Amino acid sequence: MTELLSIILAAGEGTRMRSSTPKVLHQVGGLPMIGHVLRTAQSAGASSIALVVGASSERVRASAMAAAPDALVSEQHERLGTGHAVRQAQAAYATAKGNVIVLYADNPLVSPKTLAEIAKRLDDGADIVVVAYRPADPTNLGRLLTLDGRLVAIREHKDASEEERKIDLCNSGIMGFKADALRGVIDRIGNANAKGEYYLTDAVELANADGRRVEYVEADPAEVVGVDDRSKLAQAEATFQELRRADFMAAGVTLHDPKSVWFSYDTEIAQDVTIEPNVVFGPGVKIDTGAVIHAFSHLEGAHVGANASVGPFARLRPGANLGEGAKIGNFVEVKKADIGKGAKVSHLSYIGDASIGSDVNIGAGVITVNYDGYNKHQTVIGNNAFIGSNTSLIAPVNVGPGALVGSGSVITDDVEADALALARGRQVNKPGRAKDIFAAAKAEKLNKKGL
Repeated sequence: MTELLSIILAAGEGTRMRSSTPKVLHQVGGLPMIGHVLRTAQSAGASSIALVVGASSERVRASAMAAAPDALVSEQHERLGTGHAVRQAQAAYATAKGNVIVLYADNPLVSPKTLAEIAKRLDDGADIVVVAYRPADPTNLGRLLTLDGRLVAIREHKDASEEERKIDLCNSGIMGFKADALRGVIDRIGNANAKGEYYLTDAVELANADGRRVEYVEADPAEVVGVDDRSKLAQAEATFQELRRADFMAAGVTLHDPKSVWFSYDTEIAQDVTIEPNVVFGPGVKIDTGAVIHAFSHLEGAHVGANASVGPFARLRPGANLGEGAKIGNFVEVKKADIGKGAKVSHLSYIGDASIGSDVNIGAGVITVNYDGYNKHQTVIGNNAFIGSNTSLIAPVNVGPGALVGSGSVITDDVEADALALARGRQVNKPGRAKDIFAAAKAEKLNKKGL
């Protein structure tokens, strides 16, 4: 397989985002845009990655290194155009032996398939391959000038003639090079243009003048959208969600109302899972076969076992782990807890920092009181135990297998296996007292009105 170097340009300031967060760290599907581009490069088989960042870019650098710790990072101290940006990665491309693909960290939706097509064209003899697209509005975009199917040049909008501006085939910015072709043209790119910048696109004319072969591939406009403001960020998110929904339905997942379900970049769902409307998947969720996620539920960092049931109106927080056939009902919150096979937490309960055994029944309003103001503590409930409604389990505490905890109890001590635990005040009935209390209250009320 031909070696592949991916150069990812991430030095843009993103002023139109109106944000203290660097542009490329804004998220699509729960992952920073730069993370999407890195994942795509890795999926396409990049053997090495070079990242070009701007000055004072510690956050961008840290995010990238977390995803690609072996990436070579360089800085572009002055924003003098894409050609100048690529030159900052010279330490990477100077010794590259195969292909080089230049990507942009604000193109989160570019696909491994497109990168594979670039690599194929390069392997088949092209020296440069440009990714083109036909947007609805080509204003301010570079136009591809072609002749008999060959790519002759790319003209930036400000430098284009009126006739050239009528062309609807536009430059996405993504370009592939044979490594020696990139080395042959990159230092010859000048800045004699309307903006006084070094355009990487000028490599096309230089390569043609050298007798090299220059081609282009055409991509879907939605795939190569560059995100430079909040509107385009929302557009990218919408496209991402549509793609994920289509992927899951094709894989055998039932979505009752696809447009109301939102996924993260790493959501994993097995076939024969059913998802009702208005469900949100944060990062780190895995759903096993046959599970049902009912409406208006929110899941993050959770694993739902086979044939389990969640919701409606349930929240699974990070560390929630549901066993096969478990049930988490309406208005139940689970955090950092294992829920055993066949266990039921049907409604209005909070289970946090806990280990719940198989076939446990937890009634309405049960709370694992896990936080003492300084530390979190563990609650352990054994198999087949029954926890009555409105019980507070003051952690750390253990309830043994088969134990029964009476409703309304406040459990502060361990409960042994098969025991009945009652921890509440004894009920006292006083005959006639309610009538006396109501009568006295009524008299006081009338007295205040002067009656």
